Amino acid sequence: MPIHHQPSAMEALGRTWINTWNSRDLERVLALYDDIAEMTSDRVQALGLAESGTLRGKESLRIYWGKALALLPNLHFELIDLFVSPDSVVVFYQNERGKKICEYLRVNTDAKIVQGSANHLVH
Repeated sequence: MPIHHQPSAMEALGRTWINTWNSRDLERVLALYDDIAEMTSDRVQALGLAESGTLRGKESLRIYWGKALALLPNLHFELIDLFVSPDSVVVFYQNERGKKICEYLRVNTDAKIVQGSANHLVH
């Protein structure tokens, strides 16, 4: 059976995701994710955590984001826009360094994030 969430629910998740990251509370961020969630980012590669750039499981995400938060004491995301589908939201935001990023977040039937991908501009 296909997953179908109302656009307003997906929009709310995107806003919650931004606000939760801005709280810098790692456990609150992780609570948005399913235990089997996977995350792909070139930052995973840069930190030497996985050559593929993909981490699987909440414990791997805890290690990754714990390191990231320690390295970025001024981390802050400013929402630019949200794009929704029945099972995902793309959060378009700017970080504290002025970099624009799109974060793709796919959810399960419980509206927990099961797949995330940070997409950065090439130039």
